[in-house]
Amino acid sequence: MMSDISVHEIVGLRKWLYRNLQPAAWHKTGLSPLNRFIVVVICLAVAVAVFESEPAIHQGHEKWFFAAEMGFGCVFLAEYLARVWTSAENPAYGGGLRGTLRYIFSLPAIIDLLAMSTLFLTFFGNETSILRLFRLIRILSLAKLGRYSSAIRAMAEAVKSRRYELLMSLATACMLLLTSSTLLYIVEGDAQPAVFGSIPRAMWWSIATLTTVGYGDVVPATVIGKLLAGLTAITGIGLIAMPTGILAAAFSDAIQRQREAKKHKEPTRPG
Repeated sequence: MMSDISVHEIVGLRKWLYRNLQPAAWHKTGLSPLNRFIVVVICLAVAVAVFESEPAIHQGHEKWFFAAEMGFGCVFLAEYLARVWTSAENPAYGGGLRGTLRYIFSLPAIIDLLAMSTLFLTFFGNETSILRLFRLIRILSLAKLGRYSSAIRAMAEAVKSRRYELLMSLATACMLLLTSSTLLYIVEGDAQPAVFGSIPRAMWWSIATLTTVGYGDVVPATVIGKLLAGLTAITGIGLIAMPTGILAAAFSDAIQRQREAKKHKEPTRPG
């Protein structure tokens, strides 16, 4: 009897943790108190990583930064283990060992693992390159906020739903980049061999022009080259507008679906 009660309590605790850790499983609008605490810890960890990169702030306060790193690492480790344990409650992964392994190798779990890996910083010594690497990894903890923000989730859903259109836009951009670089190489190669003497050299100008940045450090000198440059710049405007329109429409659809889901999620009040 005691063992049955203990198992029942453990399963109940796992379900409670899952509801508090998974934003989609939370029965109220917004985030659970536990997730709000995790969001605050993530923001603090990123802020510490930013300030730690400034030698004037870091020097003389190494112990404080070390204590903060260990504290954030312990919180992220506890969160990671809790998410691994509660992954059995998530229908997207399924129960059992296979479901747990499926979660461990998912992108959110890998991001969590990288974010809490700073806990093991001291085992790698004090080399400057190693420290910079782990500072970068701590910045990656900002990506953990994606699961808590409906806007970020909507953007991810928009990109996923329009991935084929976006890949087509990327392929078109690569084709235009190669075409414009080749044409400028043919027309301007002899006049300016230092900047247009090869197709890879001309690609810098093509990238800056197609993205409508136009630094002006590389400019065609011949008449034909200028005509091609103008055509490339006009094409670049349409090239930027194409994926923007695709993402805007997909993002609007994703936000609308989230609003409809939130309406169904909100409890009805008695009239």
